[in-house]
Amino acid sequence: MKNVAIGNTTLQASAVALGIMRMVSLNVDDAAKVLDTVTDKGVNFIDSADIYGGGKSEKIFGQALKKSGVKREDLIIQSKGGIVLDPKRSHGDLVFGQRYDFSKQHLLEAVDGILQRMGIDYLDFFLLHRPDALMEPDQVAAAFDELQAAGKVRHFGLSNCNPMQIELLQSAVSQKLMVNQLQFGVMHTGPIDFGLHMNMSDDRSVNHDGEIIEYSRLHNMTIQAWSPYQYGTFEGPFIDNPKFPELNAKLQEIADAKGVTKNAIATAWILRHPANMQVILGSMNQDHLKESIAGADVQLTKQEWYDIYFAAGNTLP
Repeated sequence: MKNVAIGNTTLQASAVALGIMRMVSLNVDDAAKVLDTVTDKGVNFIDSADIYGGGKSEKIFGQALKKSGVKREDLIIQSKGGIVLDPKRSHGDLVFGQRYDFSKQHLLEAVDGILQRMGIDYLDFFLLHRPDALMEPDQVAAAFDELQAAGKVRHFGLSNCNPMQIELLQSAVSQKLMVNQLQFGVMHTGPIDFGLHMNMSDDRSVNHDGEIIEYSRLHNMTIQAWSPYQYGTFEGPFIDNPKFPELNAKLQEIADAKGVTKNAIATAWILRHPANMQVILGSMNQDHLKESIAGADVQLTKQEWYDIYFAAGNTLP
């Protein structure tokens, strides 16, 4: 398994991580099998959020961890907080917030709840889950200081934030922000499209993300790619989807040449980017997980990477 350094820490994390949002759909025995499967393949990084499954995903994870053959100290465990769940709009593993809340009290309570549900003493990483428009940086700084001093959180980061939001927060917190979690993948390429279409006037030249990849590389922040096999946000997977015949044909062609599956090639496509990204796998299907994890050991050529980009419907000026 290829490893990546997270931020400027000395932690060597697996290039692919297991996201447990959908663990709410499993019983404890099956969840333990998933943990054993991914760790046997070299995955040592777990990603969660306090709202996943309304908190039930973390409860199942905690019980599964005790039942599995995996030791807590062999894992890097990350969770996110800052979203107040909206029960009226949330169902199953699909969750929505009624507000974002980065107040000190909410963040402290969020971490305590995460640790209690997971049955662990500390988080390796705690991320702010999407930007709060009413964020007061000094409140976040106070929460981070208290959490770190209490030994409850070792490192911090955020998700879905642009460079100026990061700069604003970093100006107040004493800890280096290590991680930014973003949607990125073969069918979600906005963060690189506008750079390729620099000085053009077409739709792809529009900058929606504020040079976030370039910023992350300059500041040694690890980008964690979520929903790597989805098109849109919640529309569904693009692999084996008849809406994308050219892309699937190209993925299959390269997969056959490499002796892996299309899932592995989609993983390898993200990891080929020199930003030193990490891919978050959200499936609970053990076969799909094994196929996707295999992509961490596949090296694409530059032409293969661009050919996949073209097959996804993208162009170069």
